[in-house]
Amino acid sequence: MPASILQPIADRFVLSNGWKRALAAFLAGAAGALAMPPVSLFPFLIVTMTVAVWLIDGSVAEFHEGKGGSQHLANAWVAAKVGWWIGFGYHVAGLWWLGAAFLVEADQFAWALPLGVIGLPAGLAIFTAFGFFLARLFWTTGPSRILILALALAVSEWLRGNILTGFPWNDFGMAFGANLLLAQAASIVGLNGLTMLAVAICAAPAVLADRSAPTARTAKLSTLTAGLALVTLCALLGFGALRLAVPQVASQPNVRLRIMQPNLPQDEKFRGENKDAILRHYLDLSDRATSPQTSGVADVTHLIWPESAFPFILSRDVDALKLIGAFLPPSTTLITGAARMEAGPQIRGQRPQNRYYNAIQVIQSGGMILDSYDKVHLVPFGEYLPLGRWVEAMGLRQFVHIPGGFEAGPRRATLHAPGLPAIAPLVCYEAIFSGEVMPADSPSERPELMLNVTNDAWFGITPGPYQHFAQARLRTIEEGMPLVRAANTGISAIVDPYGRVLSQLPLGIEGVLDGQLPKPIAAPVFARYPLLAPLGLWFFILLCVAILRLFETRRSR
Repeated sequence: MPASILQPIADRFVLSNGWKRALAAFLAGAAGALAMPPVSLFPFLIVTMTVAVWLIDGSVAEFHEGKGGSQHLANAWVAAKVGWWIGFGYHVAGLWWLGAAFLVEADQFAWALPLGVIGLPAGLAIFTAFGFFLARLFWTTGPSRILILALALAVSEWLRGNILTGFPWNDFGMAFGANLLLAQAASIVGLNGLTMLAVAICAAPAVLADRSAPTARTAKLSTLTAGLALVTLCALLGFGALRLAVPQVASQPNVRLRIMQPNLPQDEKFRGENKDAILRHYLDLSDRATSPQTSGVADVTHLIWPESAFPFILSRDVDALKLIGAFLPPSTTLITGAARMEAGPQIRGQRPQNRYYNAIQVIQSGGMILDSYDKVHLVPFGEYLPLGRWVEAMGLRQFVHIPGGFEAGPRRATLHAPGLPAIAPLVCYEAIFSGEVMPADSPSERPELMLNVTNDAWFGITPGPYQHFAQARLRTIEEGMPLVRAANTGISAIVDPYGRVLSQLPLGIEGVLDGQLPKPIAAPVFARYPLLAPLGLWFFILLCVAILRLFETRRSR
């Protein structure tokens, strides 16, 4: 776009103030949410980041000497307000579907819906505000400010993914991570590296408006910067196409998978008094013939059910285990999500404080539980209450009806099932944490598949399950490992180590999915050096900032 056209648009944002500036920031942030699934059009992030640059350019505070502080710091606080509004718009538009969970039991939780739809985005926007504050502290008038913004937002997004247990949902890097070609770069730099690349590339068009500025000596440098961003984008697409040009990955021998997707609503039907009907539904569906050549569960080696499949404690229900054990052929193993309970110590005069875990359990024919994994990364408010009694005093409790909430497992552990290689188990949103999906109990035993069981029924037919699946799929690219995913309402799928979906069941349908298990590939760079690779990109961008600043300084003389 010529500078003569772009400059007046940029000026309107730069010169905006008050409610107009806040509204512009909010709408620009909301546009960026369209880069996330299910829309997944990364050019919408160009709108967000280009407007962000112009709004930071205009973040100049009224300052009077003698009142303390500095103009520099005051400008940064103005930029932080802009960043908050952009982050608020981005998260409201990207996470509005969380409200569906509050309506599952509307009589108990509908009153708290604003806390999820407005309160959580408002809190998450604080991290975006910090990123803008940090960027404005080192801001320039030249093209180097694009890379400064990329570094600052990479820091703030990393903090969002780690502070208070972390919530890296819809990291800015997912604008590229949801695109299979662009996502291949995650095999080298991971999600945080994608964030730096996505922000830098999508913010680059902003510098084209610099060409008609009074200091037009930077015109060539601005054009070069925008051109380099386009070249980098094309290089990422080319790298992705080259990486995906490899033939289909070979399958593990003698493994025939069946994923059961019951599409059971998370309402009054999912209660203990309905356990017999629920279990019978699972067994009937699992034994369904999917073609004239198959005769049901007898033709599969591994049957997989989704997260928290039962409204009761399976390991404590002898009748249910006997029924499942009798159903399973000798050659078939069941891997299922299930709540697990450990009895607390018996203290005289007191009720034992039982401990509950959100688990994945391996069950063989006959009903014996062979192995179990307890979820480590629990969902705040869904599975436990942060700040416990203080939050309960406000009338809140976790969505899952477990006394006191779930306990977190002690560590990420390998899961073992007969006939399968070592498994990296992932319960629900454990799959969204980049660089944290591999077991820590046996570093020398690298798993050969990731198994993700989840229950997204809380969110209905909304963007939430699509976003969840896209983030889980990105882990396959980072780790070079296939993903087997069983979701109650979808999306269930088998994904190869390059992120290619081999087969899937769509959202909101009942069915079974049969397929082979792909083999892993050699561990990519990110899997081997999950910290070193992104840090290398950080230092490279810092070097580019230093070089650009040098050119900007020389051209301004």
